[in-house]
Amino acid sequence: MRKPAQIESWLTPEELLSWLKEAPTVEAYQKRLVVWLTYIGPFHAQEIANMLGVSKQAVWLWLGQYNKNGPTGLGRKGRGGRRWSLISWEEEAALLKSLENRAVEGQLLTAKQLLPEVSQSVGHEVSLGYVYALLRRHRWRKLGPRPRHVKAKCEIQEEFKKNCQASSAKK
Repeated sequence: MRKPAQIESWLTPEELLSWLKEAPTVEAYQKRLVVWLTYIGPFHAQEIANMLGVSKQAVWLWLGQYNKNGPTGLGRKGRGGRRWSLISWEEEAALLKSLENRAVEGQLLTAKQLLPEVSQSVGHEVSLGYVYALLRRHRWRKLGPRPRHVKAKCEIQEEFKKNCQASSAKK
């Protein structure tokens, strides 16, 4: 079996105990209790996990965060969400809000047309994929009419529709 975990000496035993008692939430108390139990006795991660009703992986994660960053390491937020962004969500929304008037006026706004404005807003060159992702994040869709060929003649198309044989007719 793996040897019990060790914790870095960020706090003295008295400070560690007072830090444990001053936990603001139940979740914070549970994380701090993992550190305290590791300090007071040679408990294995699985034993601590069984005592507290959490997974062994969570115990190792919390101990690693404490050992790396000290008491502040356990106060971090969850892992989810969009952590890497060129501009904030609010800045993206403001950019699209400024473009909304042009879209309502009927000007065709394609991703290629938006690329220079988005690049200017970000501060450096961005890819076309970034623009598409930006529009998708904010649920922007531009629905337009189906394109028509410039040489198409409506009269010839209508006559073809009237005089052609149905391709799905049974023979």
